[in-house]
Amino acid sequence: MTSQHGEHNGTQHNGAQRNANQHGDNQHGDGREEYGELRAQLDTLTTEAFRPELAEIDQLPTLDIARIMNGEDTTVPAAVAAQLPRIAAAIDATAERAARGGRLIYAGAGTAGRLGVLDASECPPTFNTDPEDVVGLIAGGPGAMVTSVEGAEDSKELAAADLTALKLAAADTVVGISASGRTPYAVGAVEHARSLGALTIGLSCNEGSALAAAAEHGIEVVVGPELLTGSTRLKAGTAQKLVLNMISTITMIRLGKTYGNLMVDVRASNDKLRARSRRIVSLATGAPDDRIESALRTTDGEVKNAILTILGSVDGPTAAALLADSQGHLRAALKAAALEAGTQGAAGAR
Repeated sequence: MTSQHGEHNGTQHNGAQRNANQHGDNQHGDGREEYGELRAQLDTLTTEAFRPELAEIDQLPTLDIARIMNGEDTTVPAAVAAQLPRIAAAIDATAERAARGGRLIYAGAGTAGRLGVLDASECPPTFNTDPEDVVGLIAGGPGAMVTSVEGAEDSKELAAADLTALKLAAADTVVGISASGRTPYAVGAVEHARSLGALTIGLSCNEGSALAAAAEHGIEVVVGPELLTGSTRLKAGTAQKLVLNMISTITMIRLGKTYGNLMVDVRASNDKLRARSRRIVSLATGAPDDRIESALRTTDGEVKNAILTILGSVDGPTAAALLADSQGHLRAALKAAALEAGTQGAAGAR
């Protein structure tokens, strides 16, 4: 495996080097025109704007810089709030597809891609989802999480290939993420997904972006110029994280992965989460510890099932069946348990 990995990396490096050489050669010819056009595009982006009032920021005391940066960050929630109707519409559409078995797939490059991978990776422990239910794609593959892969973000074809490898289906949702709204990888992912009938969402931080235009649901959170010119890991990255939090969390709420504000589908994979599981059952039921332990034992540690056995006065297998019939929605399962108990009570009275 070591030699194969090394050969693969070597091939990748050689290809990147050839691309770099080609770019270098082009700079003496068509390159000036090519990069001149790209520079002109960047000049139109709010996220790339230069702020002359911060030109001497490196001369300020650290506390002053921290205060300025903190002040910048406080503007982000308002920018997100301006897009809430669009965000909500995108979430409802995502949840509808997810309820039919569709996946949620994030696609981005650099910081945007890393944020998508982060959000996807947190869903299994938080909501007990299958790792394939929420997927994060980053231009250049997993290695790009820690090391930049040159040229990967510039390829629409790479995005299409990555989605093809996932066997993208019409029931899936693809969220293209790009601060600039012009990154070819993100735009290409949305265009390819839409051509196959998948739901598409474009999340960017500039108005009038190509990404929003390509998607069925365009979300443009305009946070303004960055503290460091063009460093979109700052306010733009914060805005993207907030929106991704909403997309995944509210989708899971709609799918019945919570009971009120309790994470009743949490996967208890370590001591902290096992303790949290018991606390969740306690908060939901008010039952004593011995009853909670018994319920968790009879349901193989499934929090949602344990709550149903206590509140619905049913055994473990019945709880599992009721939840299956209710598509995992605990409130619906509790109503079904109450209805069944009432029916049995009425039959007994006769």
